[in-house]
Amino acid sequence: MSTRTSRVLHRSLRETPSRAIGGEGVYLFAEDGRRIIDASGGAAVSCLGHQHPRVIAAMTKQAATLAYAHTAFFSSEPAEALAETLVGHEPGGLAYAYFVSGGSEAIEASIKLARQYFIERGEPRRQHFIARRQSYHGNTLGALAAGGNAWRRAPYAPLLSAAFSHVTPAFAYHEKREGESDAQFVARLAAELEAEFQRLGPDTVAAFLAEPVVGATAGAVTAPDGYFRAVREICDRHGALLILDEVMSGMGRTGTTHAWEQEGIAPDIQAIAKGLGGGYQPIGAMLASGRIIDTIRSGSGAFQHGHTYLAHPLACAAALAVQNVIREDGLLEQVRERGRQLEQRLTERFGNHRHVGDIRGRGLFWAIEFVADRASRTSFDPALKLNQKIKAEAFANGLGCYPGGGTVDGGRGDHVLLAPPYIASADEIDLIVDKLGTAVDNVLRSVNH
Repeated sequence: MSTRTSRVLHRSLRETPSRAIGGEGVYLFAEDGRRIIDASGGAAVSCLGHQHPRVIAAMTKQAATLAYAHTAFFSSEPAEALAETLVGHEPGGLAYAYFVSGGSEAIEASIKLARQYFIERGEPRRQHFIARRQSYHGNTLGALAAGGNAWRRAPYAPLLSAAFSHVTPAFAYHEKREGESDAQFVARLAAELEAEFQRLGPDTVAAFLAEPVVGATAGAVTAPDGYFRAVREICDRHGALLILDEVMSGMGRTGTTHAWEQEGIAPDIQAIAKGLGGGYQPIGAMLASGRIIDTIRSGSGAFQHGHTYLAHPLACAAALAVQNVIREDGLLEQVRERGRQLEQRLTERFGNHRHVGDIRGRGLFWAIEFVADRASRTSFDPALKLNQKIKAEAFANGLGCYPGGGTVDGGRGDHVLLAPPYIASADEIDLIVDKLGTAVDNVLRSVNH
């Protein structure tokens, strides 16, 4: 009989992680007495840190009033208020919100809504979706098929839909050619996307799906200026929809409520999650344009999709409180200010580091990518599991950061992602960079010897 330390199926089946017993602000408390500064908000989730009193109070009040009511019978005040907060002013034409329990569900809903929209428009041939390599859109089968994370896809490849194809990501550090300007790079990517539309048949493409800032798979990758405007123009020309996945990069993480606000375009459908509820309850949402919903309303009259916990009252109450705190405390401005500080500190600490090839990000969403050789941008041997070693070393020193492997192509490449809470102080930002610097140096010293 095998030795068991936990009945919970954890990510690793060989070891049980430390047990968290509490949290406050940017810190989590471990059972062994350690205080861990949560520099990545888990997976860019805990935007307000831990145990924020106003959020806890709102949850307590809602739990005492109504915890759950099925959406086949009832709506609820928190769901209606949250929707009004998010889309009452119709940002970029987004006019309706569909509340689910996380990012993968939000992407599944987005894909299904796009498909149903075209069926109801009398365009049933539109069944193809184009996404990008080195993207991540979730772990359910539809979302996994949409994503371009090679490592996550590989075991399940026989189960994944052929409706999804992938083009080159707007990942300048690895994909831009020598001597190529940003404008030329954008033009080449746009030409590739256009060619993919033509290969599939422009009237068979339902949507292009992308993360405005690529999250966990490639590490806080921003697109060159003009890229998303070019993508929007191609989708419009061919009558396809633009779906933006802001599960990780949205809801203030990049310094504006929506990351697309900084790209000069708006999507037809958007997925949000992590920063929506800040981890206080499981929640995600699909935001959809008025014209899409109006088409279905005047057609079949119902979205042919659903989950048990849609618009969960307690989850919506928690998310509403999180969004109210962000607005009332002016935290978007703080994200921008602390983001500038984080960029500066990372550049000072790692800008000339012989094994840091790229420092990239926006707002409070940053990553550093490690290379064996800066000149050639050669990655470390994946067998070293460098990113995991840095995560472990940082954690031992009281810092939680989010590691990633396969940064370049799903096999090669290492990065570490930082996504501190919006409430982090200037001193806490400095501490995060100091602790990460120590962890990186300690691990690389051991690897190089």
